[in-house]
Amino acid sequence: MRVLTFGNHEFEGQNSAYLLTDGDLVTLVDTGIAVPTVRDEFTAGLDEQNLGFKDIDQIVLTHWHPDHTGLAGDIQAQSDATVYVHEADAPLVTRDATALRELEARQRELFETWGMPQEKRDELLPFLSTEEIVGRTPDVEPLSDGATIDIGDRTLEVLHAPGHTDGLCCFAFDGDHGPEAFVGDAVLPKYTPNVGGADVRVEEPLAKYLDTLESLAERSFDRVWPGHRDVIEAPTERAREIIEHHRERAKRVIDILDDHGPADAWTVSDHLFGDLEGIHILHGPGEAYAHLDHLERHGLVEHTASGYRAVATHETVGDVV
Repeated sequence: MRVLTFGNHEFEGQNSAYLLTDGDLVTLVDTGIAVPTVRDEFTAGLDEQNLGFKDIDQIVLTHWHPDHTGLAGDIQAQSDATVYVHEADAPLVTRDATALRELEARQRELFETWGMPQEKRDELLPFLSTEEIVGRTPDVEPLSDGATIDIGDRTLEVLHAPGHTDGLCCFAFDGDHGPEAFVGDAVLPKYTPNVGGADVRVEEPLAKYLDTLESLAERSFDRVWPGHRDVIEAPTERAREIIEHHRERAKRVIDILDDHGPADAWTVSDHLFGDLEGIHILHGPGEAYAHLDHLERHGLVEHTASGYRAVATHETVGDVV
């Protein structure tokens, strides 16, 4: 396996993709965003292995976000590679018109629900509609949980891991010293993956993401390979750290409502994260909303005409996160 790294100033910094050359098959796990600088970095990394786009047999995508899928269509056009992605994310990777309209409509509905100021919507919308980061549209083969993908001498097991997106998947395999997995943005070594804003299609995003983290922790992987930055050598511990992070964030949300509520998601986001720009205009209130929705479902906050208000103390958060 070779790790291919490249810049990603549009989103969360350094991206990682993985080149697998087991047996007679050449497989990529994820690609980069479709901008010229990343294309150059990507082709340079392949060239170091005496490979080019035309040599790729298959591409395995962890989820639909452009910084993981952007170059898939360009590579497929040169190589006729098979592109795999979970069935829930496939319509967005293939740019299905109905799926895109529904995503955009849901985003705009939530901007209103969250209380996002108009000037911030005006700043965000051009960023979301930047077509050059998406690249050529690939044809895809949909995946479901439990499927396997032959990568030559080994196989990848598909682990549906929703939360960050509806169809995010991890891909487990037998490593040289124990079980390993490619995890996309399910677990990251530095950041905590966004829930709520990263894919507004996900119902109960925080609950689903916490279940994903528990499931990954229970698998006791020896190490995992994320979509951004470096390998995670203690993935069970990292998954538990992220669960604890969300527990502490939920407590803080309740404290914010005690001090400043009733409040909408945008106000809670402002107290959590401060001023936001770029993609974080979407991610900040989305994460606040994911927590508010989760706490409301468990009876710890309630949604009134004036906004969310706390109806329990933050000591009770441990029972639901």
